[in-house]
Amino acid sequence: MKLEIKNAACGYGKKNVLKDISVFVNSGEILCLLGPNGVGKTTLFKTILGFLSLQHGLITLGGTDLSTMPARQFARKLGYVPQAHTPPFPFKVLDVVVMGRTAHMGAFATPSKNDIEIALSSLERLEIGFLKDRAYTEISGGERQMVLIARALTQTPDFLVMDEPTSSLDYGNQIRVLRQVCRLAKDGLGIIMTSHFPDHAFLCTSRVALIKRDGNLVCGNAHDVITEENLKETYGINVKVTEIEGPNGEAIQTCVPLMN
Repeated sequence: MKLEIKNAACGYGKKNVLKDISVFVNSGEILCLLGPNGVGKTTLFKTILGFLSLQHGLITLGGTDLSTMPARQFARKLGYVPQAHTPPFPFKVLDVVVMGRTAHMGAFATPSKNDIEIALSSLERLEIGFLKDRAYTEISGGERQMVLIARALTQTPDFLVMDEPTSSLDYGNQIRVLRQVCRLAKDGLGIIMTSHFPDHAFLCTSRVALIKRDGNLVCGNAHDVITEENLKETYGINVKVTEIEGPNGEAIQTCVPLMN
């Protein structure tokens, strides 16, 4: 299955933020969306999720125009993982994850035994089943991000849209989250995620959509798109793209910003 954006223009009201955007992601792939602050990454996400109407173009999922898809069906196909947040009430982790079953439940229905089993399975899939009875407000930032991913998985979607899944996480938790993202893609999920770190695209062996400061979009595999020239044009700094040796002797590309 393919999630495809075709010749899209998006923005707020009559204000155009992005135009002529064409990019796609297949089931089992990771598409990493890179670009500086304010360039339109969040606007594109809001448009994909239906929070903003397309100004021009088309977004399809499996060939079906997303704008024509009923809301309940849309929620069963496309899951959303926001940046980690803290709710105002101390819900149990399991209760937060079960909320992902809303799209599969009737109006005013309570979660069934099957809904709870699916939620528990999502927690175990991410290796955080031990958190199920903890208060969501009392766990760490990295654990909260994993819980939000589990909630999205409980929707049983075909694709995940992840808004900076490693935002505000420490170095170790960033890698733990990315490791799970890669596992989900190997299990067949299509994933679109934003990141402020080009290295994340290398670590996930993902395809990249790089939005430059002038709004132009460059798409392709990470090794072709994440170049010193493209990074300088995008972020306005000098960056050295180099290789290091991995644990098994393999070559791993990485980015090193240059202060001078």
